[in-house]
Amino acid sequence: SLRESCSAMKPHLKLNSYSMTNKSAAVPTLADFEAALDNVRAVAIETPILHSNFLSQLTGNEVFLKAENLQRTGAYKLRGAFNRISKLTPAERKKGVVAASAGNHAQGVALAAKKLGIKATIFMPVGASLPKFQATQNYGAKVVLEGAVFAETLKAAQEYAAKKGAIFIPPYNHLEVIHGQGTVGLEIVEQVPDVQTILVGIGGGGLAAGVAVAAKLAAKKQGRKIQVIGVQSENSAAYVASLKAGKPTQIQSTPTIADGIAVSKPGEIPFELIKKHLDKVVTVTETEIVRAIVMLLERSKQVVEPAGAVGVAALLAGKVKPKGTTVAVLSGGNIDPLLLQKVIGTGLEASDRYTTISVMLPDRPGQLVKTAEAIASAQGNVVEVLHTRHGKGLDISEVELRVSVETTGLEHRKRVIKALEDAGLRPRLAVD
Repeated sequence: SLRESCSAMKPHLKLNSYSMTNKSAAVPTLADFEAALDNVRAVAIETPILHSNFLSQLTGNEVFLKAENLQRTGAYKLRGAFNRISKLTPAERKKGVVAASAGNHAQGVALAAKKLGIKATIFMPVGASLPKFQATQNYGAKVVLEGAVFAETLKAAQEYAAKKGAIFIPPYNHLEVIHGQGTVGLEIVEQVPDVQTILVGIGGGGLAAGVAVAAKLAAKKQGRKIQVIGVQSENSAAYVASLKAGKPTQIQSTPTIADGIAVSKPGEIPFELIKKHLDKVVTVTETEIVRAIVMLLERSKQVVEPAGAVGVAALLAGKVKPKGTTVAVLSGGNIDPLLLQKVIGTGLEASDRYTTISVMLPDRPGQLVKTAEAIASAQGNVVEVLHTRHGKGLDISEVELRVSVETTGLEHRKRVIKALEDAGLRPRLAVD
């Protein structure tokens, strides 16, 4: 996530066993990913592949969803964390592991360390959400709240690692982490033998790099080719800028709902793999991500966090024209319930299915009934009403009625507005 990844990677590199000067010599092989898959089976489940009738009809191709949101800890991060930690020597294990994270990486490291009997210390920002804090603790890690912003949290974690000799576990900038994340790609090729297109979100690049290399190597072994497309939030598209520049490039991210992939600079190791093996990177807007989350809830009955929904968002928005059978990776499902509540409301509104209408009414009896009857005549369903005498622009003899109405889409919304106008009322879409 942004909190996990917005710092320079130099401190990480000292702690990795792979030298950056040997990047080309350390290109992953199919055997690396197959070994990682055997390894992570000790803790990670083979997540299901779900067929999406809705997306298949929309795109004209068979579309499947790789449900890593159903993975233990609620995200794919467990795979890479376990693969990295399991490779530590006995001496390193005694020192324990440390990580800095406010989200999925924290839970992945905590559970992986618990399964391996290793002490884990996770540094989280002071403002980390309570559910994630508690989940990380419940997996057996010691959680230290440090820093108002993640840069301070990361610094504290690295200082702790240096002081205690604990092994720092990066979220993506390590080949063994990438091998672990790439097991998602191996499973996809095995579960959907005719897959031709894979969509995967990109943050620091560990998942995208692993899936792109592993899936293509597995497909090549079968004598065929596939394309892997990366998806980023438009508000934090570090790979778009970096691929254009030909090197990892720092960008100024703006806030995005998809904080799990909001990274201001790519990891150097995954960048080199993505540059060679990923076919394309596209971006999606905040509204497109929200629509995808709501669609997945309604049509696929899947709870997916914003970062995990970007592949579906790209399909819904037509940003990707898939070739043949397509799999979108739902990388995680750890969404805060309060955020989900906001997302649902925003998503319905963006789809013209939830509309707030402001109606100026004379301040006399019967006007509320008149408004309700007009809406009912257009089969609109009123879900909330606010009646006030204190709105801006109101005459002393007027009241404002704000009515939230559930509709089936844009045409239905127009019919509701017209029904109010035909009743002699003055409706307008409320803007807050």
